[in-house]
Amino acid sequence: MIVDQAIYCNGVRETITGDISDAFGAARARGDCFLWIGLHEPTQEEFDLITSEVQLHPLAVEDAIHAHQRAKLERYDDTLFVVLKPLLYDKDRSDVEVGEINLFLGKDFMISVRHGQAAPLASVRRRLEADPELLASGPAGVLYAICDEVVDDYGRISHEIESDLIALEHQVFSGGRTGVAADVTADVTADVTADVTEDIYRLKREVLEFRTAQDPLVPVLEEIVKGRVELCSANRERFRDVLDHLLRVDAQVDERNELLTSVLSAHLALVGREQSQAAMQQNADMRKISSWAALIAVPTMIAGIYGMNFDYMPELHWLLGYPLSLTVMVIAVIIVHRLLRRSGWL
Repeated sequence: MIVDQAIYCNGVRETITGDISDAFGAARARGDCFLWIGLHEPTQEEFDLITSEVQLHPLAVEDAIHAHQRAKLERYDDTLFVVLKPLLYDKDRSDVEVGEINLFLGKDFMISVRHGQAAPLASVRRRLEADPELLASGPAGVLYAICDEVVDDYGRISHEIESDLIALEHQVFSGGRTGVAADVTADVTADVTADVTEDIYRLKREVLEFRTAQDPLVPVLEEIVKGRVELCSANRERFRDVLDHLLRVDAQVDERNELLTSVLSAHLALVGREQSQAAMQQNADMRKISSWAALIAVPTMIAGIYGMNFDYMPELHWLLGYPLSLTVMVIAVIIVHRLLRRSGWL
């Protein structure tokens, strides 16, 4: 649907009277004005009202209606078609939502088609209407303001991701057990470890989605800054400033991605070390259990032999046979105990 529409003459907004056809006619008749029509997820029928007045290329119109394009700049005769990918960050879910803004620029018109909830253009329109000098530069000034808003959002989201990354680092290097008792069970520890791993992967996926949205915008702005887009040549300095901000954000996103990889590697190493320590502790416990079993087995074996009901056994009716057997048991246990202590099993 059409969200907003207005004629801008010398940086001043004028309300449209009549239909869109009359608005286009008025803007063209005066020569120093341009028409800005803003749409949000329009249907084909709604867009046909505009294409009937402005000869837009069918492929560009199809892209604008169906969205799912990457950031790009295309030329169709005297019309520029620019696609931007604004972002919206949900901090609670560490989720990056990618929107899309499709812009058609001519000498006397700007048509913006927005998809998704990211980067609403109402704030950009208010900013421009409060700056007549910028608005007087025409559709190129509008393009600059929209690009500037999108890139500023990139910077804010980059800092939000950095905050989440710092929290993840703290969780990883504190053992992922903040607020958990020291005698936590193995099952709870495994659940916490799994949660940290999932959080790292989720944030890394969002960072990659961030890169996919903002990376293609770099060559678009470079094209404008190098003076290859005639419609925007008067605003090259402004676009250069946006490009500098974008390159700074691009470097930050690369750093976040590399740091997330390092955090994931460190987390997996810590998990492996904890598992190794647990296995070593289990081995030590098994050695102790086996040692005590061996100590019990020695007297049990001697007692078992002399507990057999045979008539003819050595020292069976000997007066000192009983105390001797006890003495042998004690001596054997002492010898085995010392051997086990010397070997480190006890």
